[in-house]
Order: sequence, then structure tokens, then C-alpha cells
Amino acid sequence: TGAGVIFGATGGVMEAALRTAVYTLTGENVTDLPEVRGTKDIKEATYDVAGNKVKVIVTSGLANARKVLDDIRAGKCDAQFVEIMACPGGCVNGGGQPQVPMGVRNFVDIREERAKVLYNLDKSMPLRQSHENPAIKKVYEEFFEKPGSHKAHEVLHTTYVKRKVNEI
Repeated sequence: TGAGVIFGATGGVMEAALRTAVYTLTGENVTDLPEVRGTKDIKEATYDVAGNKVKVIVTSGLANARKVLDDIRAGKCDAQFVEIMACPGGCVNGGGQPQVPMGVRNFVDIREERAKVLYNLDKSMPLRQSHENPAIKKVYEEFFEKPGSHKAHEVLHTTYVKRKVNEI
């Protein structure tokens, strides 16, 4: 789906999840959330999802991740949904991407250009919502029963163990 395509851009995972959350809670299809897109270091937005204010923060790059995590630890961040990608700009700027000559990088924000390609692909897809993915629907039908089922929770969810700050 288009939602799966945009995972590679910073903010893409957040946008895909919000699309499905809005649909699940309201039945409305939302397909473009520009506030979480782009290469700005830290992006914040608040969305009304079925009468609930949902504050989100999106960041990429480890230095920005540290800033967001420090704010969370200090109680300065009250976001309900946080997306952090290690590579600046997201996977579109990851180590597996083709190298671009310095002569191009000096004049073109390659992260932004690669993200534009993903968002254009998203717009051209007949299915733009994660929950519309036929393969995922089939897995739930045949194996997990339904989203949120005991089996889905058991297989797809994880638990976290609180650690001391210096262990992170």
C-alpha cells in the first residue's frame, strides 16, 4: 500500500499508523498528514482523532533522538506517539542507499528528493491505507483472527524492561 511505501521517509511510519487509527476510530480515510513530513529536525503536531487530542513527535538522526528522549525523561514532552528514525531523514538517507557525489549533495537535499518519490508513489497507489493491504488482511483472516486478538498480541507485541539511563 501507499502507507507501506512511505515508511522509508521520516514521519512515514507515524503517518501510516495515524491513517489506520483515524479509520479504525471514525471510519474516515485520511491520506495526507503534511505536519509529520519533511526533514525538519523535530516535528510536532496535534491531531484530533475521534475527539481525542493526539500529540505526536517525529524525529530522525541520533542527536535529535537524544534531544527528544531527554525531554521525555525530563517530563517536558507530553506526546502520546513518538517516531524516531536513526538515519537523518529516515531510511531514504540510510547506509544502504546509493552514494551521491558531493557536487550534488552540496546543492540538493537528497533526503527530501528521495522522500518526495515515496510520497508520489503513495499518491499513485490504489490502496493507501495499511489496513487495506491484502496480504496483511489474509494473515489476519487465516492466522491471527483479527487485529488485537490474543494470538496477534502474543506474536506481534513485545515487552520492555526499564533500564538505568546509563545502560541505554
